[in-house]
Amino acid sequence: MELINFNIITFFSILLCLLFLSFFILLLKTLSGKSITNSDYSPVYGTIYGQAFYFNNLYDHLTAVAKRHRTFRLIGASYSEIYTVNPRNIEHILKTKFEKYMKGSKDQEVGGDLFGEGIFAVDGEKWKEQRKLASYELSTKILRDFSCSVFRRNAEKLVGIISEFSTMARVFDVQDLLMRCSLDSIFKVGFGVDLNCVEEPSKAAGRRGFMEAFDNASAQVFWRFIDPFWKLKRFLNVGSEASFRNNLKIIDAFVHQLISARRKLLHQPNLKIDKEDILSRFLMESEKDPTRMNDQYLRDIVLNFMLAGRDTSAGTLSWFFYMLCKNPLIQEKVAEEVSQIVGVQGEETDIHLFIQNLTDSALDKMHYLHAALTETLRLYPAVPVDGRTAEIDDILPDGYKLRKGDGVYYLAYSMGRMPCLWGEDAEDFKPERWLENGTFRPESPFKFIAFHAGPRMCLGKDFAYRQMKIVSAALLQFFRFKLADPTRNVTYRIMLTLHIDGGLPLLALPRVRKFT
Repeated sequence: MELINFNIITFFSILLCLLFLSFFILLLKTLSGKSITNSDYSPVYGTIYGQAFYFNNLYDHLTAVAKRHRTFRLIGASYSEIYTVNPRNIEHILKTKFEKYMKGSKDQEVGGDLFGEGIFAVDGEKWKEQRKLASYELSTKILRDFSCSVFRRNAEKLVGIISEFSTMARVFDVQDLLMRCSLDSIFKVGFGVDLNCVEEPSKAAGRRGFMEAFDNASAQVFWRFIDPFWKLKRFLNVGSEASFRNNLKIIDAFVHQLISARRKLLHQPNLKIDKEDILSRFLMESEKDPTRMNDQYLRDIVLNFMLAGRDTSAGTLSWFFYMLCKNPLIQEKVAEEVSQIVGVQGEETDIHLFIQNLTDSALDKMHYLHAALTETLRLYPAVPVDGRTAEIDDILPDGYKLRKGDGVYYLAYSMGRMPCLWGEDAEDFKPERWLENGTFRPESPFKFIAFHAGPRMCLGKDFAYRQMKIVSAALLQFFRFKLADPTRNVTYRIMLTLHIDGGLPLLALPRVRKFT
């Protein structure tokens, strides 16, 4: 027994020594050769790994630092991460020297298990190829009309679901509903599949498992950026990496089944199916070169489109309804604009007629709604932090040097809260800041960076606005929304996209006495 105890004590003593030695080596590599006191480089505000101490409110912590210095550094073992809220620096890396700032091998290594060789993860020729194909598909009138019909149909379903909650005065999680609605839309538009997550949640256990696995994997990818031992954990298949591997199995099984089922349908000659969806078009393209565009490649395309199509719209709409509940006068102004433009008012409203009247022409006239959605994106951008890796030694427009291999990250969340960019009322929700004589007035994409900028600017920007305007217009025509618990502290979950942590419980009060 004493021998066993001695061996256990010896084992843990050795393990503790190895951990201490590892941390010492990591600290030594982190602090050496980083020009910490050199004013030619941006000031250091800690280490990359130190972000773990602020993880639950990381974006607000980075914002507080950015208010002290618009460009700063966090240092790591082999490179530095430069963070900036300076629009000139952002234009420099995303446009002026676009070819010299890539996603980089580090980002691809961290996110590659999830996003593979999809458009958000690759550089060079692979990116150009996917960008060209996606740009062509998204610009077709057929896909635009098809997507609008899908958005309207799902918005109508959403009104029906919320009307039941409203009748029963029942609290519901609007973020969960919006996520399911957006998932239905992106799977129909993108992949030609009717998930029916909104109408039949009880039958969607596998789909819900897929959504949860995808969200958890997204959070785990983010954690990898600040975890110096993630590779070791992956090798040993322990901790967060073991969970990540399980989530990937769920994701891969779901997506490969989707691709296989869609391919079988396309090859049934007597079966008439819609081929307007993006996956069908990519599948037809893959038949020209099956070795290049294989199932794994299509899997990566599916997940990248899903990230863009679901998270951008549903996440933004969740924050949008939160801000409308916090600002009820603005909620009423948006609802009034919708009613006036669509021309359906009174105590009775035909849901189907109203939805059909949400034409492109009507949506284009909703300047205040567009401004309110944009103001939401300013304060709660779908991607709160993004960046590139320097392929060369360089000097940023604000005068700070950086070295080849350094990451340069722009803080979209922080930029929306910078008085130097938006004035002293930067943290106020104020749609009017986007209007000039009642007409929407855009800002430079390097200042308002929610949809990226430069050659990699978001291809789905118009699709996202169209979907968000259709859904929000429909819901605000029929309901007035209130927070179920006004005292609750609403915050975000740390992952690649900005979700409300724990959902957003709301109450919906009817605006009309009868839906017909």
